[in-house]
Amino acid sequence: MSTASRTTAEIVSGSCHHDCPDTCGWHVTVDRSGPTPVALQMRGNPDHPYSKGELCPKVNKFLDRVYSDERVLHPLRRVGAKGEGRFEQITWEVALTEIAARFHEIIDRDGAEAIMPYSDAGNQSLLAMGFPERFWNRVAATRVVRAICGPTVGAGVKMTNGTTKCLDPLEIRHSKLIVLWGTNTKLTNRHLWPTIEAARADGAQIVVIDPIRTMTADDADWFIQPRPGTDIALMLAVMHVLIRDDLTDRQWVRDHTLGFDELAAHVTEWTPQRAAATCGVEAADIERLATIYGTIRPAVIRTLVGAEHHENGAMFFRTLACLPALVGAWQDRGGGLARSVGVWSGSVVDGNVLEGRDLLAGRQPRWVNMSRLAEILSETTNPPIRGLFVWNCNPLMITPNVEKIRAGVMRDDLFTVVHEQFITDTARYADIVLPATTQIEATDVVPPWGHLWLSWNEAAIEPCGESVSNSELFRRLAKAMGYTEPELFDDDLTAIRASLPGIDVDELRRVGYVRVPYPDDGRPFGDGVFPTASGRVEFVSEALVAMGQPALPTFVAPVEGPGTVLAERYPLQLMTPKHHTRFLNGSYSHLPGHGGRESGPFLELCAADASSRGITDGQCVRVFNDRGSLEVPARVSDRLRPGLVSIPWGWWSRHHPDGMVANSLTNDTLTEWGGGVAFYDTLVEVAAH
Repeated sequence: MSTASRTTAEIVSGSCHHDCPDTCGWHVTVDRSGPTPVALQMRGNPDHPYSKGELCPKVNKFLDRVYSDERVLHPLRRVGAKGEGRFEQITWEVALTEIAARFHEIIDRDGAEAIMPYSDAGNQSLLAMGFPERFWNRVAATRVVRAICGPTVGAGVKMTNGTTKCLDPLEIRHSKLIVLWGTNTKLTNRHLWPTIEAARADGAQIVVIDPIRTMTADDADWFIQPRPGTDIALMLAVMHVLIRDDLTDRQWVRDHTLGFDELAAHVTEWTPQRAAATCGVEAADIERLATIYGTIRPAVIRTLVGAEHHENGAMFFRTLACLPALVGAWQDRGGGLARSVGVWSGSVVDGNVLEGRDLLAGRQPRWVNMSRLAEILSETTNPPIRGLFVWNCNPLMITPNVEKIRAGVMRDDLFTVVHEQFITDTARYADIVLPATTQIEATDVVPPWGHLWLSWNEAAIEPCGESVSNSELFRRLAKAMGYTEPELFDDDLTAIRASLPGIDVDELRRVGYVRVPYPDDGRPFGDGVFPTASGRVEFVSEALVAMGQPALPTFVAPVEGPGTVLAERYPLQLMTPKHHTRFLNGSYSHLPGHGGRESGPFLELCAADASSRGITDGQCVRVFNDRGSLEVPARVSDRLRPGLVSIPWGWWSRHHPDGMVANSLTNDTLTEWGGGVAFYDTLVEVAAH
């Protein structure tokens, strides 16, 4: 993997681990002249077939994270009150002995389900996410459904197509109409943008549909700005026009879909005029959108995960997946629906082996939804959670209804362990903090969800201080608990080889990446066959009826949304999107210089909403609802519609003057199916402070 240079430095290849669709390849320059190897520089790998040598601004500065003075490098034990963030250094032996003793005590008294591991995609590498599951399967602890972001999209699409498989986004190069629906591609998927620009150079039109005027919207040929959470009404009206004006592909619909007549009757009432009143888009624009979608081929819709954060989030994607079928887009190269391709890379992973599911030995653990952490920690479960183990995430920043979570982690009877690189908002409440490696200190494989190249990550340097990788941590925990099952102690290479049975791991390690299986002609459903019960795209879904959901695509307004009783007190809808490339998901927001032009969080609102409240640009305001209140400076802009406000997500509590975070306000109501959460159906009021 490493190529020696003319000096004592060498280049080590690796791959970014962030929860991002781009999964970029990188090169780390390492100086091995001294007693301890030192990483000197990180740059993009020019040979990587997707990222092609470019890293985003935050990862270009990744070594600031590795060598930060704030890194946790040794095991720590709390000495102050929970939340104070005061700790003393202890040895690994002391830390492991104490954790094992407390866990055994909890298991003996309340059962294994009184212990809950809590993790997400802070490191989405194969071993970092999957190997710890072996330990928790052996424990039979309460398990967390990782559905806070992403799975609802697939759950929605699957109810139409029978699968989560969609178009490889690089196939957009062949498209002539590109609809970017609810995704800020230039910000959150930057390496796809050159493909879109290349298609535009060959005549493709780019349409962006988003409730916020993003940087991607500014570069589109046409921008459509519906009210947040009303996109389904817009889709139904597009269907109305497609069917009314005979713009559907009648032959393809006849051969490959189920329930067209029922759908046609259903959308008759969804005229452009009716939809316009709901979603705030002019009826003429709805007519135009439907006409170009029904007449330009190949046509592709590109979406990601943002739109799932509504109570009707799964129905959004179920409905969206009907549109390509109506115009027969799946038969064209460059046509169809493009979203996550994680199901393609996941097809080469043996999840049973990776996660050691046999270690459950027939036991059925309790499963809870991670977005409901506030409720879970309120002692309403039976048995209540007495032990909380956090890794790969920062729940007191990423999870909705944070102030209720904070009350939960303050409980005296809750024993909390956090495996981390820094003292995060969550780590401040831990009883024990264990030091975690960064990506350049651990060998792993990264299965991408935004492109098709499985990527190798070689450890470039030895772990800093006493930090350990996720896999090494859980080997140590298994030993401390007295467990003896061999698979709990597999080394990293053994676990990787066993988990990738169809992959030449030696070749993957030598080259650095391998393309996972995907149809050679670029068409995932070129034969028109779909893995539904009927073998067709299902406009009518009996599976949804069995779940108590509408059989046909249906718009249902959220419980917490405009027009509800709650809106009388809190008339503004809050969104908390990603706003910048300098940090991602809070992983860099605390490091000097990584905020770029953004010195901290702010509230963005339109001039009309600011004026009616006597708010001026830069003024400190209070944003509040029944869940909490936070103070931020106001930023008046023309990017938002009246009635919508925005706080960029990712800033830690230290960046807020009152110690709150954006998720102190957010709604933790779950989506109708799929397990997602309605972050964006949050109502607030804003007042000058």
